[in-house]
Amino acid sequence: MKIDKNLMSGSTTLLVLSLLSREEMYGYQMITELSRRSDRTFELKEGTLYPILHSLEAEKYVTSQEREGDTGRKRKYYRISRKGLRALEEKKAEWNLFTEKVNAVVYAPV
Repeated sequence: MKIDKNLMSGSTTLLVLSLLSREEMYGYQMITELSRRSDRTFELKEGTLYPILHSLEAEKYVTSQEREGDTGRKRKYYRISRKGLRALEEKKAEWNLFTEKVNAVVYAPV
């Protein structure tokens, strides 16, 4: 089943911060890992991901460093900051509350 893009747009920051909480990554790596972990449910485009990363960097939730990757190609690697980890915990709590309340309405007994 295809997921409505409006549902995903509210959760992309949570998804990106979650990926980066496990390891530092470069952009394309995030796109492929998000797709893999979600059984291709979440297919971000570069044009969607990079504005999110720039916003997270501006808010000091992530830092970036350009360096050579395994293939010898220069890549920009992103790492979550302490401030980003705190924001991630807040986003997780917000997500849990949101899904709990949506489920309370959607699955309420008749």
